[in-house]
Amino acid sequence: MPVEKSLLAQIREKELEVSVKIDDVRVEADRMIERARKESLAIITSSEAEGKKEADEFLRREMERVESEADHIRVQARGEVETVRKKGEKNLPKAVERIITIVLSG
Repeated sequence: MPVEKSLLAQIREKELEVSVKIDDVRVEADRMIERARKESLAIITSSEAEGKKEADEFLRREMERVESEADHIRVQARGEVETVRKKGEKNLPKAVERIITIVLSG
């Protein structure tokens, strides 16, 4: 029977060694998970910052484009207004003469 106790003692010793290894692996796995969480948070934060930067740059470029287009439209409209004003001034004497003729003949 002393052999059996020795075998039981050996089994218990091996169980204890395996249990310690399992705990070590769990602790290391927890560390790896924590590191992965921190890295993923850093990646997300960096991506959000980069996305905001790109969005701001896109908005700036689009605002410049829109402002340039608006300036072009304003210049074009001023030209058209000037053309219409000149045509109106050119026809003003004829219009005054016609109005006078209509009023006096009336």
